[in-house]
Parts: sequence; C-alpha cells; structure tokens
Amino acid sequence: MTADNTISGELEPAIFSATITPHRSLGNAGFLVLMIVFGSVSFLTGIAFLLMGAWPVFGFFGLDVLLLYWAFRLNYRHAAAYEEIKVTASALTVRKVNHRGQSREWRLNPLWVKLDTESTEEFGIARLFLVTRGKQLTVASFLGPDEREGFARELAEALAQARRGPVRTMLA
Repeated sequence: MTADNTISGELEPAIFSATITPHRSLGNAGFLVLMIVFGSVSFLTGIAFLLMGAWPVFGFFGLDVLLLYWAFRLNYRHAAAYEEIKVTASALTVRKVNHRGQSREWRLNPLWVKLDTESTEEFGIARLFLVTRGKQLTVASFLGPDEREGFARELAEALAQARRGPVRTMLA
C-alpha cells in the first residue's frame, strides 16, 4: 500500500495472466552442432567432387550451408514474437508483439467476450478466438492443439470468474 491507499502499480489483481511464445525445439548449442556437422559433411563432399573435376559442385555445397544458416537465423528472429493475455474483473487485455517489436493491444470487456474455437476431429482445436461485437480476435496461435485445449479451458474459467465479479472477504 502507498500513501494514497493504492496497491503499487496494479489497481486490480489479475485473475489470469499468460505470455505465449513460439516453440523452438533446437537451442543455440544444437544449432551450432548442426551447422558444424552439416558444414563439415558439405565441405568434405565438395572436396571429393572438386578432386573428381566437378569444381562447380563445390560452390553449391557451400551455398547449401549458407542457405541453411540463413533459414535458421530467420526462424530464430521470428521467435522473438509473443502474446500477452491478462484477465482482471473489469478488463481482458490482449497484447501481440511481432518479431520486430511492434505491438498491438486490445482491451475488451470480459462480460461481453465469448471464447470460440475452430476444431477438427483429427487434430483437436485448430484455432482459438475471442469474439465480441461480431469481431474475432485470434489468440494462442503459437500453441499446439493439445496446449491450446488446456489454455482454452483456463481462459474460459478466468472469463467466468471475471463475469462473477470481484470476490470480497469480510474481516472479523
């Protein structure tokens, strides 16, 4: 509490808060090992072709290594994107930040937001939407179908709790 009787920073406690980031299965050490192995194999194979007299092939092997490196770097750069979703008793805030750091933010009333899904029998929940006033906002796009299902369940519970209103306790 501060001198003016507000809790520092937040005026309202969060019912639900999540930050969703893209999954990357290959870390920096794995990337380094992959590039060393792939580069070594390409170099040795290129040398073999060079010794057989097919010298242009050597350059193409080097180009393959360069393209693989560029593709992974681009993929890792896109991993900087994320989504933040926060539910309080009076607001549902969705903030999406792309890989360049540009962000967009939506502030919705949790009383009027409906959670909608697009599902398939084979894969489960394919897309998750927040629907309000006839407009859809896609959320949790970085998650897989199983993770999206659990996230949808938790978000639906948080929205239901926000609709019930803040819980006040009586002190004895």
